[in-house]
Amino acid sequence: MRRVLAFMLATLATSCAANAVEAPAAATGLTIEQLIDIKHPSNPSWSPDGARVAFIWDRAGIANLYLSDLSGGAPKALTSYEAGSVGNTFWSRDGQRVYFARGGDLWQASVSGGAPAAVWTTATPESNIVVSPDGGRVAFVRPATGAAGVDLWTRTLADGKQRRVAHDDKSIAGVNWAPGGAHLAYAAGADSIRHEQTPDYSGAKIIYTITERTPAQAYVVAAAGGTPRAIGTPGGGGVRWVDPARVVFDRTSPDFKKRTMYVADLATGAPRVARVAREDVDEKFWSITGDAGANSQPSPDGKWIAVVSDRDGWDHIYVMPAGGGDAVQITKGKFEAWRPSWSPDSTRLAFDANEPDRPGTRHLGIATIGSDPARATIAMITTGRGTNIAPAWSPDGNRLVYQHTDPRNPADLFVVDAKAGATPVRLSSSLPAGVDRSAFVEPEFVHYPGPDGQSVPGWLYSPKNLDRSKKHPAIVWIHGDGVNQNYDGWHVQRNYAVYSSFHQYLLQQGYVVLMPDYRGSIGYGKAWRQGVYMDVGGKDAKDAWMSANYLKTLGYVDMERVGVWGLSYGGFFTLIAVTDQPTLFRAGVDVAGVADYAMYYEDPYHGGWTTSRIGTPQQNPDVYRQASPISHVDRLERPLLILHGTSDVNVPYLHSVRLVDELLKKGKGHLTEFMVYPGEFHYFTREQVLRDAWTRVDRFFGHHLKGAVPSTH
Repeated sequence: MRRVLAFMLATLATSCAANAVEAPAAATGLTIEQLIDIKHPSNPSWSPDGARVAFIWDRAGIANLYLSDLSGGAPKALTSYEAGSVGNTFWSRDGQRVYFARGGDLWQASVSGGAPAAVWTTATPESNIVVSPDGGRVAFVRPATGAAGVDLWTRTLADGKQRRVAHDDKSIAGVNWAPGGAHLAYAAGADSIRHEQTPDYSGAKIIYTITERTPAQAYVVAAAGGTPRAIGTPGGGGVRWVDPARVVFDRTSPDFKKRTMYVADLATGAPRVARVAREDVDEKFWSITGDAGANSQPSPDGKWIAVVSDRDGWDHIYVMPAGGGDAVQITKGKFEAWRPSWSPDSTRLAFDANEPDRPGTRHLGIATIGSDPARATIAMITTGRGTNIAPAWSPDGNRLVYQHTDPRNPADLFVVDAKAGATPVRLSSSLPAGVDRSAFVEPEFVHYPGPDGQSVPGWLYSPKNLDRSKKHPAIVWIHGDGVNQNYDGWHVQRNYAVYSSFHQYLLQQGYVVLMPDYRGSIGYGKAWRQGVYMDVGGKDAKDAWMSANYLKTLGYVDMERVGVWGLSYGGFFTLIAVTDQPTLFRAGVDVAGVADYAMYYEDPYHGGWTTSRIGTPQQNPDVYRQASPISHVDRLERPLLILHGTSDVNVPYLHSVRLVDELLKKGKGHLTEFMVYPGEFHYFTREQVLRDAWTRVDRFFGHHLKGAVPSTH
């Protein structure tokens, strides 16, 4: 693969500029209002004739349906809702309409224009709306009438005829049609058990909830109705059809040490472990992130199964015969290959992969399998600077639609011919008018020593036209999730792309920005990801705050004016940084950070994740104490801003309530600011929240790192 990458010389950045939908406007400084207007595309789907791509475009939590014509021109809005979102999009058989779910009903929009129309409206909301392989029917889940639980229904789109095919007293989800449409697979029986708590530090008037979830059982039922057949307990990713007679699903053990693929033959209904896949067993924990698309992917013809495994220390694609046989490793090297996608003719796999020694860059590749995976060949399709992910094949197998980001462009959709050397064509432009791409700062990939001497990677952003003879303020940004990373430019996920845009704003305010990829981060292989094993909040947290040691080597950074902030896991590390090193940073911002891992473990939603890395509090109390910044907030000496949404399920809002209570008890109230966002989720989404959060952080850092309060933007 290295030779192939070296051979490709053309740059995607050049082709992006050449095919831009909107020409850059006159230069102007970024404003917070412009940041709110940056959109994020997702869920691209090809029309049956391959001439158009429909996709969802999100602006500040409001998602609408758009249409791009490959013959040229800007995307056309098929919906223009001012609140809420569209989802579950799919095309009509004739390619003249795009269906979508909204408000618990199915809607349709004509590609020729006009107002969207409801396919149906009902008093009860429908969910899991999935179109049949021939496009003539949909399956969906509806609350049962006059009984507990839910029902699985099918409906013919042409005449509206409906049929109830299954019932469950608890839940139905993950609905999936078999090839040919004769059967449906689904997961049922998962239950949510609500637990309530009213801790003393919050008071009895406010109730906080913990939701315990019980696992689902996988079933198959005839689309015409009948008795559902249980086929096993699936894990993440649900059930996927190999062919009309077999399904495949993956399961990770509760301790995260084993990932197993199962194949179930509907003739017997008995699942068996697929020898072709083997079980991935790890003495530490299964560390591949869910974004990698690591679950088993059957080919359209039912002959092959592709899967992502890190058994050689790096995430790579393997292919095995669906009927039995050994897995063949397709990609090899010190890089991570993700999101395999089969071509319609089942002879090729498209994927995205970072480059050796370039973890922040990802390119699209195609592995030609033919009739023998052992003879597979690989060709890289995109080149140059940027991050290209999630390729999806056109119906004829000749083109790919994918998402691209780079230092000057947030996420946008592109189409490229499925061959080396092809020029990509841009479908969308997510930046608002009036923003000058050329003003954006490109990062430099740097390294510095961690607490044990290991080299820690990071991304350094220095403002344009920086006077290096003077001292400047700096900010350390610590990414969240633990298993995530920074990229060479904009982040690929909407959740973190909003922070990429805000950092470009801060750069234009004169701050130097450094983003570490501490151990645990993706992009660097299994060993780096697993470096947190039995040490969460230890060397990984030191990796993060020791980025300040690198800043000390830059003569133009004023070490008396360095701030630190982060979201989620990054907020957790921010709390460790400002308490373990109370005078290293002038100010810190904790966005929805974990205050105490013992408290985090108690939430069943997170217990398995936590146990896989550091066991239980009873097994490893010292590790949990290490991962509890709340226990030493008495060390805080510098200002701390805390931001949290009340509807956060990733890191419950109660963490920040308890944190503030402890800060007040330790006499740190004069150093603490706390902003609550009613109804907001973990990743800030809504316009009013983004506006307030960015303005508040801008003012906070401006006051403490510059000694001035920025003007309102």
